[in-house]
Amino acid sequence: MSVVEISDVSMAFDTRVGRIQALEDVSLTVADGEFACLLGPSGCGKSTLLNVVAGLASPTGGSVAVDGEEIHEPGRDRGMVAQTYTLFPWLKVRANIEFGPKLAGVPRAERARISERLLDRMGLTEFADAYPRELSGGMQQRVAIARAFANEPRVLLMDEPFGALDALTRTLAQDFLTEVWEADRRTILFVTHDIAEALMVGDVLYVMGTRPGRICERIEVEFPRPRTREIEEDPRFGALRHRILNLIRGEVVPEGEVVA
Repeated sequence: MSVVEISDVSMAFDTRVGRIQALEDVSLTVADGEFACLLGPSGCGKSTLLNVVAGLASPTGGSVAVDGEEIHEPGRDRGMVAQTYTLFPWLKVRANIEFGPKLAGVPRAERARISERLLDRMGLTEFADAYPRELSGGMQQRVAIARAFANEPRVLLMDEPFGALDALTRTLAQDFLTEVWEADRRTILFVTHDIAEALMVGDVLYVMGTRPGRICERIEVEFPRPRTREIEEDPRFGALRHRILNLIRGEVVPEGEVVA
């Protein structure tokens, strides 16, 4: 069953330099429990499309539905994790995680149960009473993911969540996220510009073309789970990475053009 259905979505913006077509007739579906990735060159509309799914932006054409219900505004059925940590600096870790349920009127005892479970799952129990400023970047992103999970969203939307992390921390964060996802199997739509990252975490990749953004190709990632870093040494991994790189490169530099 498809959870997210994006149908012929277009998005245009009026700016001082004229009208910009950010997305054009984008269609894709994300199945229940699927980990889908959006890949593409900078400026192709990946984040714009994610904002449309989140209900933070309204498309100028087409529609987005979650579980068959058309999206017009943000909702608890969709959790969002951005590249920046977006934690409340005045709240401790536990309070950050419980913020959404508290806003929704969840009783104190139930909020405590939710936060305890997520603190344990995210390896944050000993930091429950720390402030975000006292945590590393990778740990802050764990809190952001836990906060998104606390609302029990149907779909988790992730916009380059590890883009600000150093290489080693990013690798550890990818491994951690896939472990959590494999235990939970929540539907995820994940934006990244890192091909290797997409191949490591994703079930299916949607490669987008340069503006106006559109889907160039849908690619299924057939490496078995659970995945380990050894798959990066698999010739099939390198070949698929090279194929996707050529797709994106062909969008940035059209065939026949010469880059000086």
